[in-house]
Amino acid sequence: MSLKEKLVAGQRIYGTMLRVVQNPAVCYLAKHSGLDFVMYDCEHASYNMETLHNLFVTGNALGLDSFLRVPQLSKDYISRALDQGAHGVMVPMVDTPEMAKALVKYSKYQPVGARGFCNAIAHVDYAVGKKHADVMEQANNTVISIAQIETREAVDNAEAIAAVPGIDALLIGPNDLSLSLGIPGDLFNKVELEAITHVAAACKKHKKAFGLHGGAKLLGMFINDLTLVMSESDADVLRAGFEKIKETCANLSQK
Repeated sequence: MSLKEKLVAGQRIYGTMLRVVQNPAVCYLAKHSGLDFVMYDCEHASYNMETLHNLFVTGNALGLDSFLRVPQLSKDYISRALDQGAHGVMVPMVDTPEMAKALVKYSKYQPVGARGFCNAIAHVDYAVGKKHADVMEQANNTVISIAQIETREAVDNAEAIAAVPGIDALLIGPNDLSLSLGIPGDLFNKVELEAITHVAAACKKHKKAFGLHGGAKLLGMFINDLTLVMSESDADVLRAGFEKIKETCANLSQK
């Protein structure tokens, strides 16, 4: 069962954001740790397309789906990332249904969208001779198009965004959302929580996956609504591991 099929069935999928690690070995670590996907961050990190290609194809070979948060809403990033083997793409700050429709246009093939076609490259595992119609249908049934909700305008338009055919999930970016709501960093403010609740309801109404990238406390508050669950980043994991090393060694010296 593909991750998209799991989302449609209401099952949860779990992943994390990667911003630092560029070695394909990270795919093995994530897979062996039980994650369903990793999302590479091209909004705030320095990945280039060649590096992403190598990460995507490694993940695909292992059965670990790769998602990409693109830096902006553009055909260049969205379609190229999918051609290089990504199974999901997330656009930050999708504020309007028109932006959501553009995301679908660039990420889905006809008749859902208008993604340009190329065969025998990474997104079909470099296989040759596949029929266009079969490739397009399979991609539309597996690619996950995610609108990231991070502004007051996006929250106000959540129902209209969720109603766009071809949008598979809405995912809350809690930090930027708090900035837009005028409560920077106050993720548990009533205003923020009400905004997240509103987006969750919009997803439920239009049968779209609801996602959130946050810490355990925030995720726990919405876990009954969540199907696309993302927590922490590789930087967080590395930092926590380094701090544990220091703590363990310091405790040894006190014995």
